Amino acid sequence: MAWHDRRTRRLPDRLTLPLAAAGLALAAARTGGVPVAELAGLAIGFGTFWLFGALFYRLRGVDGLGLGDAKLFGAAGAWLGAEALPVVLIAATAPALLWAVARDVERGTALAFGPWLAGGFLLVWIGRLAGGII
Repeated sequence: MAWHDRRTRRLPDRLTLPLAAAGLALAAARTGGVPVAELAGLAIGFGTFWLFGALFYRLRGVDGLGLGDAKLFGAAGAWLGAEALPVVLIAATAPALLWAVARDVERGTALAFGPWLAGGFLLVWIGRLAGGII
């Protein structure tokens, strides 16, 4: 998914939606019921990025954050729950910002955020498996 977004600047539904569904299905199997925290994570993750993207478009007149990013962030919430989303976001944005500064990327240059977001998601997920993060 990260490779695809880096190459095309697109995160298609055929990649993001099954990831979200798998997270919800695993959470339901783990809890034996409705995965409330994961459903909240899906809604909050998607909704937050959708809102940021809509506001950016309204202010600037150009897309600044795609719906694929919103769906990927929602999928992270589906796997990890809403409480992990701030950590995922920091784990994604901090290295992206450092990379942009180190590369002296000019203001207004479009960057694929999916790889960074996928990396933050993976880092927090592995940290959770190891018992250390959230």
